[in-house]
Amino acid sequence: MQSSLFSDIPSFSTWKSIQKIEKGWSSDQKYLIETIFGKKLLLRISDISKYEAKKREFESLQNYNTLDFTMSKAIAFGTCLNDHKVYMILSWIEGSDLESTLPTLSESEQYLLGKKAGSILKKIHSLPVPISKIPKEGKYRKKLRQLGLYEESSVRIPGDEQAIQFARDHLAQLKQRPYVYQHGDFHPGNLILLNNHEIGVIDFNRWGISDPFEEFYKLETLTTEISIPYCIGQIHSYFDNHVPMDFWEILKIYVAHAALYSIKWAEPFGKNDINRMTKRCRSTFLHYNDFTSTIPNWYNDNPIPNKGENL
Repeated sequence: MQSSLFSDIPSFSTWKSIQKIEKGWSSDQKYLIETIFGKKLLLRISDISKYEAKKREFESLQNYNTLDFTMSKAIAFGTCLNDHKVYMILSWIEGSDLESTLPTLSESEQYLLGKKAGSILKKIHSLPVPISKIPKEGKYRKKLRQLGLYEESSVRIPGDEQAIQFARDHLAQLKQRPYVYQHGDFHPGNLILLNNHEIGVIDFNRWGISDPFEEFYKLETLTTEISIPYCIGQIHSYFDNHVPMDFWEILKIYVAHAALYSIKWAEPFGKNDINRMTKRCRSTFLHYNDFTSTIPNWYNDNPIPNKGENL
């Protein structure tokens, strides 16, 4: 055990083992802790420069913890390593991540899990947002800047002009969107299939307050390649099977921006990640017929799977 790193965390004396977790894009260092009482915990370590941001994250997680679904629970927060690091201790969610599990299931099972995820997302968005918490700068200016960074970059892909033009022409529509508490990174990689076939939610570190429809663009950018039935189920459940047209119109704007900017975002991670994001961007162009369609063809061209009552 790396005792020299964590010995000043108050609960350290109850830890039996610690194992580093390599998975994920977060800059946090993550560890699986097992205690002498047979309990598993998640330890997240961050640089002290992130203290205030991590404190807000911990407090926000406590807010999410008032909701009635299985998720990471906020347990302890503080500084360690002689105040050089910030630590956060969360409950451990036991199960298998949905990203690897979905492809092994039938389409009807994938659809049902999507419906369960959509119900959870709707609960997250139901938390009341105090007026004092609403961001002073909306998504519009930030996403416009990001689009500009992509346009000026060396990682542009051929045939991107129509998507860029669409995004530039429509980003202003995001100015008047409502605000909700977001998970911020809601996709199967951050969802856990529990032993009772329900879903647990982890990794709230990208939480935020923004447009509820923004949470859905990762269906396109991350999830359609894993399970289209899941994607359809999440949308159907969130909207109680009555999907409004304005959802598709707003989602298309987020998708256009994300498909392009994700390539620039991947640049620091190297060529493999740039290539992966480029491939996803090209798939998005096909799904939206170069952004001449409002509803992606993966939704329109796929019938609803035969739905069972239980998994």
